Amino acid sequence: MSVTSEAGASEQLEVWIDQDLCTGDGICAQYAPEVFELDIDGLAYVKGADEELRQSPGETVPVPLTLLQDVVDSVRDCPGDCIHVRRASDGVEVHGPDAD
Repeated sequence: MSVTSEAGASEQLEVWIDQDLCTGDGICAQYAPEVFELDIDGLAYVKGADEELRQSPGETVPVPLTLLQDVVDSVRDCPGDCIHVRRASDGVEVHGPDAD
């Protein structure tokens, strides 16, 4: 559940969705249904390994390494630019609207 950087260090990534920007298209849930799910309100949320949606604003779940490319594709194709992937260690966004 971590990513190896160019320096060789292993870093845990986490993902969250800004529901204020979510358009409810569900592209993220199509790419990575293990990580994203649309709720009854029509908005996408992240969900943990326990299958429970994380509905508090800014709440994160770890990005499993096996799903990293699907999560990154979700970020890239999201029409709402509302998916954020950041390093758990320092909170720096590595994929998403606030990434450098």
